[in-house]
Amino acid sequence: MHIDAWIQSVPPGAVYLLVGLIIGVESLGIPLPGEIALVTAGLMASKGTINPFLVAVCAVAGAIIGDSIGYAIGHKGGRPLFEKLGRKFPRHFGPDHLATAERSFQRWGMWAVFFGRFVALLRIFAGPLAGALRMPYWKFLIANVLGGVIWAGGTTVAVYYVGKVVEKYLQSFSYVALVLAVLAGLGSAVVVKRRAARAQAADRAQEPAPVPAGE
Repeated sequence: MHIDAWIQSVPPGAVYLLVGLIIGVESLGIPLPGEIALVTAGLMASKGTINPFLVAVCAVAGAIIGDSIGYAIGHKGGRPLFEKLGRKFPRHFGPDHLATAERSFQRWGMWAVFFGRFVALLRIFAGPLAGALRMPYWKFLIANVLGGVIWAGGTTVAVYYVGKVVEKYLQSFSYVALVLAVLAGLGSAVVVKRRAARAQAADRAQEPAPVPAGE
């Protein structure tokens, strides 16, 4: 069963908790389909099944709390934590992804947490990496709150109003949610992979040429 179908199968009152939980777990560093949860709940709200305001509140709370827990984990574990995760989960925490995320932090500082909220693969790095790099918590919290409100709350509201406008054309929640989530996920993955490839090429270009033997 897909995550969108699962969300629709639970009682309406439990959807709020489920959405907050999915977003929170993803934000603390465990890859989960947060976009699918938000899109599915937003579409359900557009049909009047659940309250869009409560969905947005729970999603924002999950994002902020999850990122804060991730920050604490990264602060305690440091770089060895990412090296261990990279060996176990190379698809999500491999050295290429980590290098891309670190460059984002070096370039944008605290705002890497904010911008990372909108990129699926960077979202799982934001909290733990900010903690591992010893970013001051107050800076992290500002970017975390702003990113959580705009991403989680904004996505819920946007999908809710889009669902209301095109309600008569929607035949199935699961298909719409799945298509939107797949497109968003593919776009994010392409961006991250291209940035990682450019970063690797730049690193290789900066490496000193080998000195011939005997010189």
